[in-house]
Amino acid sequence: MKIALDAMGGDFGPRVNVEGALLAARQGGMSVVLVGDQKKIQKELHKTRFSSQTIEIVHASENIEMHERATESLRSKKESSMRVALELLKNHEVDAVVSAGHTGAFMASALMVLKRLPGIERPAIAGCIPTLKGSCVMLDLGANVECRASHLVQFAVMGALYSKIVEKKENPVVGLLSNGEEESKGTEVLRQAHQILKTKNLNYVGFIESKDMLKGKVDVVVCDGFIGNIFLKTAEGLVSAIFSMMRQEFQKRFFTKLAAGLFYFIFKDTLYSFGRRLDYAEYGSAPLLGLNGVVQVCHGRSSSRAIKNALLTAQKSVESHLLESLKGALESVSVV
Repeated sequence: MKIALDAMGGDFGPRVNVEGALLAARQGGMSVVLVGDQKKIQKELHKTRFSSQTIEIVHASENIEMHERATESLRSKKESSMRVALELLKNHEVDAVVSAGHTGAFMASALMVLKRLPGIERPAIAGCIPTLKGSCVMLDLGANVECRASHLVQFAVMGALYSKIVEKKENPVVGLLSNGEEESKGTEVLRQAHQILKTKNLNYVGFIESKDMLKGKVDVVVCDGFIGNIFLKTAEGLVSAIFSMMRQEFQKRFFTKLAAGLFYFIFKDTLYSFGRRLDYAEYGSAPLLGLNGVVQVCHGRSSSRAIKNALLTAQKSVESHLLESLKGALESVSVV
């Protein structure tokens, strides 16, 4: 298996991408194709031992920076690292593509190069959100700010298929995120999507609130990308703020410092496990569903561990034949 990695993407340049690729190659036994500035990639590789059998380099002369406009960069940088990586996937030279680069540019490039799956109007970013009962798939997490009812229905179908194929949920429960469970709640678009989803062959339970999602009431949560992205970033900020506030409180008095030290000593394994469940680096990336290819989107601040896990997630998607299963299922399911 070969997975292409946009080696120039993300806030920390090629360094963490190269490190993450080496970790994934060792752990997953895959070959990673590093796409980007060859000299810069080789410079990072020379800092550590690597096997030429598991790491390849494909040169790309351009890189799309995080501050650039997606549409302008697509026109002016046709040899960007993410574009070259996607062309490798289109030509069946690799099995998947992973990038921590400019999300808007990556999505637009993927749409242009790979095209959509039949019956899908908009691709959606799907991520795993930790809950009290494990995790649930949430989509869209930022690919589509404004959605029609048909888009939300398609997200629900793709999310349920992804949950079943990759997360191994036999009959995933699907919910539509709203500001209340009553049918009168939500926007007009949500109410229209709700009525359509009731007619589909899905385990659909109707509107749910975000608190119920975190309790593990559903396996798939559907929303537009505006709401999904705000929820995701709020959750990330909340987790960080809670840990910081706890640290501040424990540091106030000698007794609480002592109690905190004792508590950590006794429950350090539990705390480590808890921290891993809430750490986005543990999940690595989110699939961009609805495209004719396996594509994974990473956080711009991804560490080498996050890149490693993103590559392993892509490997898992390929091994589970996600794309083929999605194609087959979508052909037999009405998505509008």
